[in-house]
Amino acid sequence: MIDLGKIDELATRLSEALPPGAQRLREDARARFRSVLKSAFEKMDLVSREEFDIQSAVLERTRAKLEAIEQQLQALERAPPGATR
Repeated sequence: MIDLGKIDELATRLSEALPPGAQRLREDARARFRSVLKSAFEKMDLVSREEFDIQSAVLERTRAKLEAIEQQLQALERAPPGATR
């Protein structure tokens, strides 16, 4: 998810950085900056911080389960043949 407010803010800052002689082109430049920035960020296929945090939590739970299964497997491998639980 792209925060359009941040893109607008960046586009405004870029247009304000234009030299004094280009002030009348400021709005056109701001619109173009916004369009280019939005397009570039969309191509990056970014995710929101919230989605990143959710996926990190899912990954952490998966790792914990995998470690538990690995420990169970090691215990079974160490058990003498024919032993049952």
